[in-house]
Amino acid sequence: MRILKIIIIPAFFATIFFSCSSASIISTPVENIDKTPLKVAELTKAEKEKWGHLDLVKDTIPGMSVEKAYTEILKKRKGKQVIVAVLDSGIDIDHEDLDDVIWVNADEKPNNGIDDDKNGYIDDINGWNFVGDGYYEQLELVRLLASGDTNNPRYEEAKSELNSLRDKYSKLKANNEEFLIQVNSADETISNHLGKKDYTKNDVKSIKTQDRGLQQSVAIINYVYSLEFTSVSEFKEVLENSLKSANDFLNYFLNINHKGRVTGDNPDDLSDKPYGNNDVKPRKKSESHGTHVSGIIAAERNNGKGINGVANNVRIMAIRSTPRGDEYDKDVALAIRYAVDNGASIINCSFGKSYSPHSDWVRDAIVYASKNDVLIVHAAGNDSKNIDKKPNFPDDNVNGEEVSSNYLRVGALDPKYGSSIVASYSNYGKNNVDVFAPGTDIYSTVPENEYKFEQGTSMAAPAVTGVAALIRSYYPNLSAAQVKRIIMDSGLPIKSKIIVGGNTSDIKNFSEIAKSGKIVNAYNALIMASKIASIN
Repeated sequence: MRILKIIIIPAFFATIFFSCSSASIISTPVENIDKTPLKVAELTKAEKEKWGHLDLVKDTIPGMSVEKAYTEILKKRKGKQVIVAVLDSGIDIDHEDLDDVIWVNADEKPNNGIDDDKNGYIDDINGWNFVGDGYYEQLELVRLLASGDTNNPRYEEAKSELNSLRDKYSKLKANNEEFLIQVNSADETISNHLGKKDYTKNDVKSIKTQDRGLQQSVAIINYVYSLEFTSVSEFKEVLENSLKSANDFLNYFLNINHKGRVTGDNPDDLSDKPYGNNDVKPRKKSESHGTHVSGIIAAERNNGKGINGVANNVRIMAIRSTPRGDEYDKDVALAIRYAVDNGASIINCSFGKSYSPHSDWVRDAIVYASKNDVLIVHAAGNDSKNIDKKPNFPDDNVNGEEVSSNYLRVGALDPKYGSSIVASYSNYGKNNVDVFAPGTDIYSTVPENEYKFEQGTSMAAPAVTGVAALIRSYYPNLSAAQVKRIIMDSGLPIKSKIIVGGNTSDIKNFSEIAKSGKIVNAYNALIMASKIASIN
């Protein structure tokens, strides 16, 4: 399931829930990295929209040095085209910043109802939709309880967790409803007092009054601005989306009686195929996750539109395998195999869950990808937890033993260097998270030619996928395993103590939360790739 964010409001307000895994060649000497001046001023609009591409030393922002890589390494060079499969919620393949980078199956004739390339999928021009016309699904733990399999070793754990989640989201719903009423009332009061609807933060601060009702309204609106929202209307939109998310959990994700699957197959039978259809687009405008992820990887560069993707020379293979709710293991396993069989060299997986009844199917698919030299990049998840101790799927290990060398798991960074560089929501783990990359407040494409800031390890993973695509484009003789190792080894090591899980009392070394102990750096990765490629 894709990531959602929780902000804790003081007790007199409410809790808001809304959406949103070689020292010698490092550009800055290792011993000086932690002496880089902090970016203390607020980021400019331009910096906010591309901070993940900036350079820690030059810009004092912990980006991946993507722009530096293009200007100093890739300028006037031409790479090889790379196919990147995005397993996600669907992609707006007609978006102005994506339409020229979408993969086209040259062996399939459009809309003739015939499986021309005989791959088992009819008219799969841009990819495949394993979800069909489905949208809402249960969480996997709810599907486990609905099965009635009391012999499952995690049955009681799932039962306890479901009760806890129902209680949590019932309270969130009530709090959101109450706070929305308070904010609407305060907004109306302030507007009437000032005589205008479009007031500013300074307008509110200038209000001097002995009226207790007006004082309370000022306090509420000042708190909204303290959350770094630019307007009250923006905050109310987020709050309304928060309320919708809480309702989605109660009505669908946590509803044991909900029946979401519409593809007509048996999700517990891997051989029951084919199913789904060739429509890879989102079912609703709000189903924007896959479009956002794709833009991070490969939005058309320097075309005068909204953003530049990390990688050029990419074709995005659109695979719709992730609904609202938890994905099915069967869909993920078959989606990975589809991507491999149809020429992808990198697969981005910005989803995850804590229960996986057929995790072996997915691991077998990961091994299949490894044998075919395909790299898989997976988001670590946004539960603020140590996934060395708590499971997160899909994964590539059995009892801690890795089954492949092609699986790279990514945690998320905030746009600020120092003790708070790790996003508070990001999962971590010395053994099960490989690297960290920009994930908070990432500006990218969303359906219908629009752009939006989103956050999560779901955004960090495609940033790394973009770096991997650059390496595979300009150094195509390097294997998937080598690309993984280069990304891990060439990152910037973080030596300072950092806060994990948003808990200021939980302070760790970066080497304790990621196998590499590093944050991804495209510039360094390309230098290392060049050296290893020349040795090859």
